[in-house]
Amino acid sequence: MKKFLSILSLSTICISIIAATSNVNISSKKMAQFSKKYGPQATKRVEIWDRIMQESQNKKVLHKLKNVNDFFNKIKYKRDLKHWGKNDYWAAPFEFMGTGAGDCEDYAIAKYYSLIKLGIPEHKLRITYVKLLRKRTKYEEAHMVLTYYHKKNSTPIVLDNVNKKLQLASKRKDLKPIYSFNANGLWQAKNKGKSSIKIGSNNLKAWQDLMTRI
Repeated sequence: MKKFLSILSLSTICISIIAATSNVNISSKKMAQFSKKYGPQATKRVEIWDRIMQESQNKKVLHKLKNVNDFFNKIKYKRDLKHWGKNDYWAAPFEFMGTGAGDCEDYAIAKYYSLIKLGIPEHKLRITYVKLLRKRTKYEEAHMVLTYYHKKNSTPIVLDNVNKKLQLASKRKDLKPIYSFNANGLWQAKNKGKSSIKIGSNNLKAWQDLMTRI
């Protein structure tokens, strides 16, 4: 009887370990393809992402935002021309995680994709094109961040790879919003993004190309 209970206990532990390490946000087939293409280090990165996604599933919204923001901000920044050999390339989330590098829009897209998978309504998320004022300079740099709107016309929370702390857009004096978009539309931003004017559907060529790779 004791031997049987020991075997049963060991089996339970093994099942628990398998369940804890199994990927739920990427199929076994896709994971095998990903591993073959990008290698073991990238595979480990996706496994960590998947675990964070599982752990965040039932958390409050702010925890989801922070967990996703923190994870992707650990990935190395690299400009498109050096990384992809192109002036502008919007990487799909698994391309970003696979290559282990990307630039501002890649961080924003990956965070957008992950938060939608965590149940955040799409209408509350927008990828926002901004002008970033670098410290101690007068130089404004083109930049992209993800913004989260708790309510319609509320001041959004900014998820950024430069200033890695979650902050309200009104606190980011270094950002000047120009326009924002998600899968459902395109908006002209105003006064730190608190109000905006919808100017149509999202027909951005880079976005349409991205959607063929997700």
